[in-house]
Amino acid sequence: MLRVSLNTLAQERTIRPMYADHQATPIGGFLDPAWTRAVDIYPGMVVTKTAGDNFVLYEGPSSASANASATNAQRPWGLSALFVAPQLGIDEVALSNTNLFTVWKGGSDAMMNILAPAFDTLAPAGWANVSTGARQPLGATTLANNWGAAPGLLTPWTATAFNAGYISEPFATLENVLGPTSIVITLDDTVNNWVITAANTVTQ
Repeated sequence: MLRVSLNTLAQERTIRPMYADHQATPIGGFLDPAWTRAVDIYPGMVVTKTAGDNFVLYEGPSSASANASATNAQRPWGLSALFVAPQLGIDEVALSNTNLFTVWKGGSDAMMNILAPAFDTLAPAGWANVSTGARQPLGATTLANNWGAAPGLLTPWTATAFNAGYISEPFATLENVLGPTSIVITLDDTVNNWVITAANTVTQ
């Protein structure tokens, strides 16, 4: 069960679990004390696990490089369940006075509705449904991206962006584009569910 602060009960959350009762779990941990809150974290943004049970927003490399996985130890781990957004005026971790933090973790049958601004609405690849049944992998934006997106946002995976260090390995799958501010995704448990080939395509 996920508990939120009383004064944020009416706040619209930017992640909405759709199929999660048995498919996904809100994992308890702590916001890493080293996190400076330089970027607002919205529910549904991608986080990485640091030492112990500590979490921070996934940022990846801070400058362009061979690819995100070769130059940076961070890996996408889960999706934030809480607001840590002082610029927005909502910081549920600070309100608790405990530094407790919660992350959604699930498998490929865990389906989530993500609302903007918790995903990359500036994605150069764009957001569109396909009619062929092909899987559409999603990665997470890094600090190095060159289109002005915040780090830790789900974004369509392309080999070009990955090789430049702009996005992470595939971490989730796009299931439906409901509109410019709403998408449906499934989690892929770990980045190892996708295999990046020598030709920089992805298979599963």
